[in-house]
Amino acid sequence: MMMQQKTLWQKSQPWLITAVVAAIFIWGFAGVPLTGIKSTAGQVFGSIIDGLVHPDWSYLYSGDGEDLVSALLQTLAIAFLGTFMSAVLAVPFGFWAAKTNRKFFSPKSASGKFVLTVVRVFPELVLAIMFIKAVGPGAFAGVLALGFHSVGMMGKLFSEAVENIDRGPNEAIAAAGGSTLDGLTMATFPAVLPEFMNYTLYRFEIAVRSASILGIVGAGGVGAPLIFALSTRAWPRVGMILIGIVVTVTAIDFLSGQIRKRLV
Repeated sequence: MMMQQKTLWQKSQPWLITAVVAAIFIWGFAGVPLTGIKSTAGQVFGSIIDGLVHPDWSYLYSGDGEDLVSALLQTLAIAFLGTFMSAVLAVPFGFWAAKTNRKFFSPKSASGKFVLTVVRVFPELVLAIMFIKAVGPGAFAGVLALGFHSVGMMGKLFSEAVENIDRGPNEAIAAAGGSTLDGLTMATFPAVLPEFMNYTLYRFEIAVRSASILGIVGAGGVGAPLIFALSTRAWPRVGMILIGIVVTVTAIDFLSGQIRKRLV
């Protein structure tokens, strides 16, 4: 069988796409104001590296609640509560946004996806500032910010899980005279529950990283002592905090990955 020769457009398409992407990059960097490197950049960079190499081990644990271990535990608590709250709230939103029929356009699904998109528009930091104005600074504002933002993310993932399940068991239950509630509890939920738990664990990994940053604006967690150490240029403490964050996030990623392997 003779191979069909490529047309001129097929041959030039990869080069055209590359040229367009390169032009976008050049246009984007052209608008960045390059003010040069400060004369103290080398000294500051050296101080940061020295702080990482010689961290402040006395800050690791002191027992007064103002140490690194306490800040990391608060960060994990914020991430866990925010993820758990969003996982519960995202379930009805996921079913609302899921397109379960074969119609080209579903008003129910479209409205649900629109609501979830609006919720996802607001970043965690913006939500944290808004909730700080409402409930005051602290961990509670961080939980609300993470939980509200994660509803939009997890609701989208949950809706895709509902859309991708096999409809055969639901149709069999309906053919046997079962109600919609029977199909939901005996067919749909058992099929989507492993995916829901998988997405929840994955979102918890991301929430731990986000919770580490929310303290910068006063929403609790390890971000508050980090920004204080940076503002006072206490580089050994900055190094200790960064090491703690890296170890915590790595451990959470590993444990979550092992659990998710058993769920899938």
